[in-house]
Amino acid sequence: MRRKSTKELIALGIFKGLIILGILLFFAVLSISGASAKEGNPSEITNGGYAFEELNPNNVTTEWSDSYLFSTREDALGELEELKQRSVKISETFRPEFEELSGAALLDYIEIEKEFSRSFDVLYIYAYTGLSKNVNDQFFSSLLANTQDLATEHGKATSFATIKLTSLSTEEWEQLFSEEPGLEEYLPYFESAYIRFAEHRPEDEAQAAYLADIGNQRMKLQTEAVLQITNNVTRAGNITLENGEEYAVNSQSFYTLLSTDSSRTNREKCYDLRFYHLIDESDSMAALYSEKARLDDLAAKELDYTDSYEACLLRLYLTDSQVDDMNSVFKERKDVFEGYNDFRRTKLGLETLKPYDLLLELTEEPGEEYAYVDALKGVQKSYAGMDPRFNDIFLEMVTGNFIDVYPDPENGKQPGGYCYKLCALQAPALIFMNYNGLISDQKTLTHELGHGINSYLMGNSVDYLYCTGQIYEMEIPSTFNEELFVDYVIENSDSDPAVAVLSQHIGEYQNYFAFQPMITEFEHKAHQLCAEKSDENGIVSGAELNALWTELYKDYRSDSIEYYAEDSAEWTNINHIYLANNYYTFNYAVSKAITLALFKQYREDPEAFNENYIAYLSAGSTLTPEEKLKKYFGIEINRQLFEDAMDVVELRIQQLEELEKERNGPKFESAAEILNIYSGSFWNLPLGNDQLEGSIN
Repeated sequence: MRRKSTKELIALGIFKGLIILGILLFFAVLSISGASAKEGNPSEITNGGYAFEELNPNNVTTEWSDSYLFSTREDALGELEELKQRSVKISETFRPEFEELSGAALLDYIEIEKEFSRSFDVLYIYAYTGLSKNVNDQFFSSLLANTQDLATEHGKATSFATIKLTSLSTEEWEQLFSEEPGLEEYLPYFESAYIRFAEHRPEDEAQAAYLADIGNQRMKLQTEAVLQITNNVTRAGNITLENGEEYAVNSQSFYTLLSTDSSRTNREKCYDLRFYHLIDESDSMAALYSEKARLDDLAAKELDYTDSYEACLLRLYLTDSQVDDMNSVFKERKDVFEGYNDFRRTKLGLETLKPYDLLLELTEEPGEEYAYVDALKGVQKSYAGMDPRFNDIFLEMVTGNFIDVYPDPENGKQPGGYCYKLCALQAPALIFMNYNGLISDQKTLTHELGHGINSYLMGNSVDYLYCTGQIYEMEIPSTFNEELFVDYVIENSDSDPAVAVLSQHIGEYQNYFAFQPMITEFEHKAHQLCAEKSDENGIVSGAELNALWTELYKDYRSDSIEYYAEDSAEWTNINHIYLANNYYTFNYAVSKAITLALFKQYREDPEAFNENYIAYLSAGSTLTPEEKLKKYFGIEINRQLFEDAMDVVELRIQQLEELEKERNGPKFESAAEILNIYSGSFWNLPLGNDQLEGSIN
C-alpha cells in the first residue's frame, strides 16, 4: 500500500517530480468490518455530539474516472507538448534574471515554476495511474516514459536556479527577502529545498545535467522493475489443489490462498511453488538491482555523500543514531512476538509454525468474503470519534470515482495498493487497490483512505509547494486509521471477529517492526555488495542477494517458526527496493511507532487530540517533521519512542489472550466488555518497561 505524491525535486531542479510513498505490506496486513457490529441510525452516525451522514450504498463507485485529468488521450499528448514549450520559455526568461538575482525575479520564478509543476503533476499522475491499470498498455507506457524525459530535460533547463539558490550565503538570502516581502511565505520551502543542501549541490550546469540523466535512468529502471514483477516474478505457475482444481499462483491469488485455505497441504503447495519460482527469478532481478544500486550511489557521490543511504537520511531529517536505535530495539525485543506466535500455533492446532501458516485468518471460517460496501460501512463507523472532516472527505472519495477497487492481474493490473494525491487540483486523492474481500483488504482500504484524508486536508489548507512531507510523516495518518479500525471492531463486535482482527493486527506489528526495517537494512548492505562486485568488474548474483536476505532476516524473525533451509529470494518481488526514492520501508516502522504514541493521546483526550491532529495533517511541509511532532504532540523520535511501541505490542498480545479467555468464561455483549472486566481501559495502561511489568501481571 503505497502513498504516492509528486512533490520532491527531480534531477535537482526546483521543479518537483515523483515521490513514491507506498506500502506493499504483503505480510500480515489486516482488517474487518462485517464483524457483527452494532448498528446505529440508518441515516447518520452519532458520536461525541457529531452527527455524521451515513454512506448510501447506491452511491458507491468502484472505478477511477480520469476524465477530470484529461478528457482524451490526445489532450494528454497535447499537454505534454505544451509543457515542453513552457519549460523552454521558463529557462529563456529567467536564466538572465538569475545572473543578478533580485527578490522580485525570484518571486516571479517561484510562482511560474509552481504553476508548471501543477500541470506536470496532473500529467504524471494520468500516465502513472493509467499504466498501473495495465502495465502492458503501450500508450501509457510511452506517455510515462516521455513525461519522465520531460522531468529530466526540465531539470537540466532550470539547473541554473538550483545552482544559484543552493550557493547563496545567509546575507544574500536576507537581501532577497528584504527586497521582496512576498518571498516570506516561501521561506520554509527555500530552507527545505535549497538552503539545507548547500554542501550537497551540483557544481555547475554540466554536472546538474549529468545528474538529471542518472535520475532519468533510475526512473526507467523503476518502471521496468514493476513490469517484470507484474508479468514474471509474481506469476509462479499452477498447482493442483486437494479437490483437483487447478489454481494459478500470482500476485493476488498467493495471498488469498494463504489467508483463506484451511488445507495446510494446499498452503504448502502454493508457498513452495512461489518460493522456488522467486529463486529462479533472482538472477534477472539481481542484474536489474545491481544497475539501480550503481546509479543510486553514483548520483549520491557526485553530490559529496558517502552513499545513497546517507543522502536518504539527510532528506528525511533523520540521523544514523535514530535508525540504529530503532533497529536495535526491534532486534533486542523480537521475542515479544513469541506470545503471539504461540497463540497462532495453538489456535491452529500445530506443533510448529511454518511460513505458510502465518497469514491464515484466525476465524471460524477463513476466507469469508466481506463485500466492498460492507467494508466501507465499517471503516466509516471507525471514524465516528474523529473530526467531522474525516467523514466528509471519506464520502467524497468513495462516491466520486476516486478509488479503483478490484484486481485484474490477467489484464495487467499491477499488484498492491497506493494513494496518489491530487493537491495540484485541490481534489480528493486517487486510491489504487486490489480488493478481494479478505480481512486484510479492509485494513488496506482504511490505510489508503488515511492517506487520502491527509492529502485533501493539505491541498485545501496550505500552498501547493507545501503539500508534501517525509515518508514517515505521510504514513502516520494511514497507520493511525488502522488503529481506529481495530479498536472499532473490538468495541463493537463479539469475541470471535475481535480475536480474528486483533491477531492479524499483531501480525501486522510484526511486519512493521521486523520485516520493514529489515528490508531497508538489506538494501543498504546489497548496495555495498553491488559496489564491491562492481569494483571487481562483476555483477552480484541472485544467489548472493538471496544469502544476504536470509542472513539479515535471521536477526529479526522468530526463532520458533520453522523457515526453509534454502536461502529465500523474497526480495525479488518487493516493489519498494526498486524505487528511485531509496530506502523506503523503514519509514513504516518509524511512522507506526509515532502512530501508537499519538493513538494513546487520542484515547486519553479525543477532543484535544482532534484539534491538534487536524492541524498536523493540514500543515504539510510548512514545518520540519521534528517541529511538527513537538508543536502538536510533544513527541520526539528517539529510542524511548520505539521501546514504547514494543510495550504497546505486549499490551496488544495481552489483550488478545484476554479475548480468547472469554470462550471458556462468562458471555459478554462485546469484546470491549471482556477487556474492561479483565484489565480496565487498555489505552490508559502506562507505558515504559518498569510500569508494563506491573500492569500485565
